[in-house]
Amino acid sequence: MSDLQTRHEGAVGTATARILLYSDDRNVRDKVRFAVGSTVADRAIEWTETATHDATISLLDEQSFDLVILDGEAAKVGGMGIARQMKHELYDCPPILLLVGRPGDAWLATWSEADAAVAHPLDPFAVREAVAEFFTA
Repeated sequence: MSDLQTRHEGAVGTATARILLYSDDRNVRDKVRFAVGSTVADRAIEWTETATHDATISLLDEQSFDLVILDGEAAKVGGMGIARQMKHELYDCPPILLLVGRPGDAWLATWSEADAAVAHPLDPFAVREAVAEFFTA
């Protein structure tokens, strides 16, 4: 192990939080990453971003993630449909945070079987708190 890797791990702990972030809108992805920051619960975050349904499903089949954040307002295939698909098709499904269009859409998050939801417009504090909940339990 290199000195750089040792120093990095010592600064933020030994674990990395692997988060998959899906949205067809680059601005939404940027807002989420900015709100959450580079660490959560003393774990460095390794972000993987996707903009399409196919890329998201492919990554979920090939890799493991500690959290999946899905934009329910994404065009063509929304995050709600992907969340429901994940819950029904993945044996060991990671927790899902769904970004819904408005607070009144929280019932859709329930239908999609997401573990938590945050409404647009995205409040950075609410997004960070929602993500932190998954890593502090």
